[in-house]
Amino acid sequence: MASNTYKLPGKKSASGSFFSLLDKVFPMDESLAQAIHVRFLPQIIFVCLLSVIYIGSRHHAEKRIRTISRLETQVEDMRADFTTLKAEYKYASKQSEVAKKAAKLGLVESKESPYKIIVNQE
Repeated sequence: MASNTYKLPGKKSASGSFFSLLDKVFPMDESLAQAIHVRFLPQIIFVCLLSVIYIGSRHHAEKRIRTISRLETQVEDMRADFTTLKAEYKYASKQSEVAKKAAKLGLVESKESPYKIIVNQE
């Protein structure tokens, strides 16, 4: 049987594992390495991923809220324009207003009342 030996602190393993690569990219001092154990790394990565998704979702929701607010303002403006145009149309279509416009064209309102034409079927 092989006997247990201690690793020397200055000696690094030559294997190309994920954690050795992680240690090369993000060197950690001993206190941080002892605080974050390797077995908690998947949970930490999962929580970080959930945090990124939450932040992205929040930004997306705020963007939608701003868009909805802008569109509501535009709808209110269009509703006010519609109400104004509708009132102007109703005013312009009154009989007295139509008579004034027709008088400018040289047409005169008839003073006689209309009469009904009856045709016999014989």
